Amino acid sequence: MTSTSSNAISRKDYIFSISIIGLFFFIFGFVTWLNGILIPFLKTACELNNFQAYFVTSAFYISYFVMALPSSALLKKTGFKNGMTVGLWIMAVGALIFIPAAMTRTFGLFLLGLFVEGTGLALLQTASNPYITIIGPPESAAKRISIMGIANKFAGVLAPIILASIILKDANILEQKLAQAADTASKAVLLNELASRVIFPYIVMAVILVLLGLLLRFAHLPEIDTDAEDAASSESNIKKTSVWQFPHLIFGVVTFFFYVGVEVIAGDTIIRYGQSLGIAMSSAKYFTSLTLLSMIVGYLLGITFIPKYIKQVTALKICAILGVIFALAAIISPSHLTFTIPFIDIVTFSQLKLVLPLTVLFVALMGLANSLMWPALWPMTINGLGRFTKTASAMIIMAIAGGAILPLLYGKLADIFSTQSAYWICVPAYLIIMYYAFIGHKAGK
Repeated sequence: MTSTSSNAISRKDYIFSISIIGLFFFIFGFVTWLNGILIPFLKTACELNNFQAYFVTSAFYISYFVMALPSSALLKKTGFKNGMTVGLWIMAVGALIFIPAAMTRTFGLFLLGLFVEGTGLALLQTASNPYITIIGPPESAAKRISIMGIANKFAGVLAPIILASIILKDANILEQKLAQAADTASKAVLLNELASRVIFPYIVMAVILVLLGLLLRFAHLPEIDTDAEDAASSESNIKKTSVWQFPHLIFGVVTFFFYVGVEVIAGDTIIRYGQSLGIAMSSAKYFTSLTLLSMIVGYLLGITFIPKYIKQVTALKICAILGVIFALAAIISPSHLTFTIPFIDIVTFSQLKLVLPLTVLFVALMGLANSLMWPALWPMTINGLGRFTKTASAMIIMAIAGGAILPLLYGKLADIFSTQSAYWICVPAYLIIMYYAFIGHKAGK
């Protein structure tokens, strides 16, 4: 297949490519945001404390750091399309590892499965993010990534609700039975039954991933030649020999680290946080979906206003400021202050009334603050890199390790202080993002 620059691609290929990559972003979201349910699930099934439970996010996101550069090397040999096919199949292997993990109730095997899934996602992300950025005009890149974000976060809204309906369908009754278990053997029987519930959904997931890999294998997806992008780059770029000669990229990678960390905290800690405040799982299981719904609102605003009314950099500035405000509000809000909101379970279409603490609402609103950070940061960080784009993309994917480190620190702080005080970790992270939005992205230009 011949390589194509973004300027030469036909409208038909452009629309088809956007649709295929949108499907992949849906998959990213579905697999990624299952962690919000897996954390309280494995905390119970494997009898963990807060710190141990957040190794779920660490095992998943550290794979991005470990595998990003190998992914970049593979993509240089295979191209974007074949690399994404391999990524899907690796994810299927990770899903299948959940079967022996559940049968033996071994936390280490669950973590291995999550690491392998993350490895496949690292390959997919390394390919798909620069692809969607470069395939069209650079000034509308944030709009395209916002569209991808809606697919990603809509899947994220569905994923925890679907998985929770299977593995936590009677969580309150199970917790009562565990509390009343007369001996260790009786408790082990209950926990084994709980752990086995993940087997069927992960088998289904593995089959779907294999089939999607086959579909992509035979689909016509034009290859983008990032080296050709140098034709549009400045002469100073052509003379450069290393990615380390682009300060705005280095600052951008650091910013990505903290951005992903706070995004994962907002989505993956909120269910456990609600539980810690005494909220029943029947309400708490929807909290991750609230975070992702607020992100979808942000993406819709991005599609509407970028670049017609505001620039990508302006969107990043606004989001960083909102992040600081919402994080502080989550920390200082009275934990006992709750209210009830109407909610529709989009899987069963049943109407619900969620018990929602005010502080949890502000954690969910952090999703709104986080929404346009990824769409704005990608084009700002890889702007003008030309032939260095694939390597830079791998560096950014490595920065997703922020999702491995910051939630783990949150869990440690939650054990030492409280689940609410632990959100202080988000404030300096948002301030670093704010620095890049106002100053850091200009470095070296």
